Amino acid sequence: MIVSIASGKGGTGKTTVAASLARVWERPLIAVDLDVEEPNLHLFLRPDIEESTAAWLETPVVDESKCTLCGACSELCQFKAISVMGTLLLTFPEMCHGCGGCIALCPEKALSPGQRELGEIGLGRVNGTQFLMGRLRVGEAMSPPFMRQVKSRLRDIVAANGRDAIIDAPPGVSCPAVNAVIDSDVIVLVTEPTPFGLHDFNLAWKAFSPMGKPMGAVVNRAGIGNSEVYRFCEEKGIPLLAEIPFERAIAEAYARGLVIADSSTHLRDIFISMHKKICELNEKSACGETAHA
Repeated sequence: MIVSIASGKGGTGKTTVAASLARVWERPLIAVDLDVEEPNLHLFLRPDIEESTAAWLETPVVDESKCTLCGACSELCQFKAISVMGTLLLTFPEMCHGCGGCIALCPEKALSPGQRELGEIGLGRVNGTQFLMGRLRVGEAMSPPFMRQVKSRLRDIVAANGRDAIIDAPPGVSCPAVNAVIDSDVIVLVTEPTPFGLHDFNLAWKAFSPMGKPMGAVVNRAGIGNSEVYRFCEEKGIPLLAEIPFERAIAEAYARGLVIADSSTHLRDIFISMHKKICELNEKSACGETAHA
């Protein structure tokens, strides 16, 4: 089972939930940080990183002695990563999406595969939990191609030993967030009971519900704001998986980089209950029952 922890915006407590859920998970698990632009799950779980490898994207390299400046590659590329300018064929690797179409299309075979570094993939372990994270190269604009390589590594690990996976997804509803949750069995949306929280929670629900995945909600900082988020969940048939209270002790634990499930028996019980509800959601989905409107 793959569980993605997502949110309509940053700062709702998504990583806090992912770390605590990973801590209480009863089955063999791999915790994954797919928020590759700003990974921070490792700051709470504190794994020993045992392996680190670079991820690369294929980009075209021009052999000017073969190029006839026919322009076929430039016409194909929708991102203008390769262009004919006068008597020159120019490539712009930072704009390339790595589809390889220009290389395959070139009639003179003047283009060959090159590469640019996307980021770094780290693999480690904390206690009995495996840990996988991606860190996008500073200045790199496109995270989805890099995320796909991290997810490919995840699939290999899951296939090899049958572990469950908890994914800390990027915040928001843009391409990186969709890329992170699209292969999940269950999507957990973390929100706050405030007007802003409801607005972004609604955006996330609209973005992810067409995927047909079972979804559940976690209300963080419960006790502030109003009841609109709860009413929205009831209207849309989104089950409430957990409420995390608005308490100073939780904020202090977070500020010290602690996993909040370790800070009290009460909080640990909340995440143990959440774990069971997620498993029930997944089982209902497998039986063909719908988990949301």
